[in-house]
Order: sequence, then structure tokens, then C-alpha cells
Amino acid sequence: MPTYTKLAAMGQYVPDRVVDNDELAAIMDTSDEWIQAHTGIQTRHYAMNGENTSDLATQVAQQLLSKSGVAASAIDLILVTTITPDALTPATACIVQANIGADNAFAFDLSAACAGFTFGMATADKFIRSGQYRNVMVISAEVNSKMMDFKDRTAAVFFGDGAGGALLQATTDPHENNIVAEKLQTQGNATVIHSGRVAPITKISADNYPQTDAFYQAGREVFQFATTVVPEQMRGLLAREHVALSDLQFVICHQANLRIIEKIAANLALPMEKFPHNVERLGNTSSAGVAMALAGVFDQLNGPTLLTAFGGGLAYGSVLIKK
Repeated sequence: MPTYTKLAAMGQYVPDRVVDNDELAAIMDTSDEWIQAHTGIQTRHYAMNGENTSDLATQVAQQLLSKSGVAASAIDLILVTTITPDALTPATACIVQANIGADNAFAFDLSAACAGFTFGMATADKFIRSGQYRNVMVISAEVNSKMMDFKDRTAAVFFGDGAGGALLQATTDPHENNIVAEKLQTQGNATVIHSGRVAPITKISADNYPQTDAFYQAGREVFQFATTVVPEQMRGLLAREHVALSDLQFVICHQANLRIIEKIAANLALPMEKFPHNVERLGNTSSAGVAMALAGVFDQLNGPTLLTAFGGGLAYGSVLIKK
């Protein structure tokens, strides 16, 4: 008997500290007017009270357990998507596992930059459909603030911290299947977006110490990619599945900035009312943005919805869900 994937619960969390545009304008050459005109962003949240990525992810994991009524001991897999992990090792997902007491799970991180939630959903779906795993958490969590160069206004003004996630469950009822199809792609491009690069040593010396670089993006190239290549992928997936654009209840895009979302909506000739967004309040939360936007409308879902995200790699992915 085939196994299908049900989207059982959603959760989201942001740190308490709110940072508005004026606060950033006080330390770099920018202004509230410029930021809002170019990005639509008004505020973002920063983790500044000792919270790290695993702490944000743990808050979401606890919500998923509470909302679903599933015990931590019943979780089979915890998959955390992030480009701002607590450390290179252990995986942030392993820390979340310990925090919630999911002793019977295995856990790992997935790095697909801002496309992480779509890649994570597609990956978790395959684990469930194998028939071996029944309860899988997919949590996208980012503390982008710790990777910013606050002298670089082309990046720092965009980003915020947050986490969102889903609990996926196995079902044998095809009517409960919520994951319909996906299309994942990468371009093998390491220059347009990068973060946390660690250089190899050039000599053996007592003063060698690992260092990482801050987040960087080539804004114009990202905008062009997101508003031309990505919509074509979206159209291709929908055509393959015989779903008309007009049939979509929602299109939940990566919350990169409001202007990109508006441009994608215009490219697809769809009204902005179909595009839930949180970027004005939360900024670009990397892989967490789609997860949090989906969590915000989860209780309203009653038709086909397309999740689409894009980021470093260049990675981009679309997942068609129906509830």
C-alpha cells in the first residue's frame, strides 16, 4: 500500500528584539526612505539575548509537538535547513533533538540557502514515502544577524532572524496527501551569493585560527535571477502537473524583499492578494521566510498552493502542496 505525506502542523518564531530602519541608518549610509523604497522592509528581528539558531528552531519544534499532539519520542527525523548554524558540527538539528528529547529520531542539517525550506520539504517527503518514517520535522531557522557586515548596506538592511517549520506525517489515505510535486534546481554558482567561507591555511603557524567571511550578495544579479529564471520554473512545474496559475490559492515566495515578490506576481499576471508576505515586518529571514509565511496562512489552506524559494547556489525550488 503506498505511503503519502500529510502536512500535520506548522509553527513559527522570531526573537523579541525589533530593529527598525532608523536604527540601521544610524550606523551606515542609508535611510528609512531608501530601505522601504528598494525593499519594502520596515523592521526585522534580531537574536540578541543569547539565542542562537538552535534556540529558534527548538521553539518551532516545541510548537509542532504541541499543535500536533505527537510525542517527542514518536519523531523519526528532524531536518533543519539553515545557512547560519550554531556550528559546522554538530548539526543544529542534533541540538534541537536533544532540546526536545526526541531520543528515537535521527537529525541532520540541510544547506540550500534561502531555498532551504522547499529543499527540506521535498527531502522529508521522500523519507516518508519510503515507508520507514512516520513523523518528520522540517524546520528552517536562521540567525542572519550574526553573519552580517554592518558596513555593507547592500546586504545588512535586508536580513532578519527567525524560524518556521512543519511536521509531516505518513498516511495511507491518498485524500490526505498534501505534497503533490516539486522541482529543485541549482546552477553551481558560488559567486553571486556566499557566506561563511573559510580559507585554507597558507603556512603551519601557531597563529593560524579559522575565520569566516560575512554574507555577500550581488543584488542586481539576484534580482534578475529571481524575477526571470524562477518564474519560468514555477510555470514549468505547474504545466507538468496540469495546474493553471489561476487555480492557485496562494503563491508563497521566498521573502527576499517585497519588490521581488511584486515583480514575480506581475510576471505571472497574478494579484498580490495571492502572495502572502511577512518581509515588511521580518525582513529577509533566508530559508525561514517561506516556512513562516506558510504558517501564517496554514489554517486558511483549501486549495493548491505553490511554495517557491531561491538563494545561494544558485539554488531554487518549487513545491506544490494541496490541503
